[in-house]
Amino acid sequence: MDKLRAMAAFVRIVDAGSLTAAADALDVSQPSMVRLLAALENAVGVRLINRTTRRMALTDEGREYYERCKLVLSAVDEAESSLTARRAEPRGRLRITSSVTFGRALLAPLVVDFMAAHPQLRVELVLLDRVIDLIDEGVDVGVRLAHLPDSSLVAVPLGETRRIVVGSSTLIRRHRISGPQDLQSAPCVSFMGLVSPQDWPMVVEGQPARVAVNTVFTTNQIDAAIVACQRGLGYGHFFDYQVQDAVRSGKLKPVLEAHWPLATPIHVVYPQARLLSGNVRSFVDFVAPKLRSRIAGLRG
Repeated sequence: MDKLRAMAAFVRIVDAGSLTAAADALDVSQPSMVRLLAALENAVGVRLINRTTRRMALTDEGREYYERCKLVLSAVDEAESSLTARRAEPRGRLRITSSVTFGRALLAPLVVDFMAAHPQLRVELVLLDRVIDLIDEGVDVGVRLAHLPDSSLVAVPLGETRRIVVGSSTLIRRHRISGPQDLQSAPCVSFMGLVSPQDWPMVVEGQPARVAVNTVFTTNQIDAAIVACQRGLGYGHFFDYQVQDAVRSGKLKPVLEAHWPLATPIHVVYPQARLLSGNVRSFVDFVAPKLRSRIAGLRG
């Protein structure tokens, strides 16, 4: 006996209300439907439907089995739809979001590569230094750098980043610091999209804390904040990926490593759906392993 076929026939009998109507819907003979139901009942070892010449009614076991059959059949349909979506060529519209610097440095090049591989796709990449509601703003998929609260979003982990404190060699010679408390007198540069201009998240005596800083320059543009730090205007507090080039080139040097806050996780997120869009699935499958590799490279 084909168990799935028998389960589908059983569900159709219940939904149709009679063996005859179910047989007509499935385009089989009524005797075939009777034999299929009898074989299923024999296989599960209980009567599922009480039948007379005038009416039929589910038994208690049949009612429970009916609900479970619907779940199984739904899962099978979803699995097949998932495979179909993977085979389908991405086309139409895909709206993606990320923070500005991460998007420019790491995500945007991969989006371009993905579009080159799928020319029928039209992509809108929205880069914002604020968290947006994906559903309310019609965004299909995003990259989040944060500890995610419980939500209806599906989150695919990519790695992590850390907020680090950096300064130029000139500044370090002029205003040497040995602990977070020294940031209250040393000049500091604050990027408003990342930390408060008044205090920075740090670790003090092994515990997370907010440390007051002497901010002399505040900006909402990350590039301006990094340039200010490179020119010795003040110490800065950035995600590691934002200043990786400046650190590797020696234009900025890490300080206070023992007091940096804990790492921040990075995820690809998208609204939860029983049948995931083929465009989103293809994009996540493409971008996730590449972003993991690039994020891991930040530690190199």
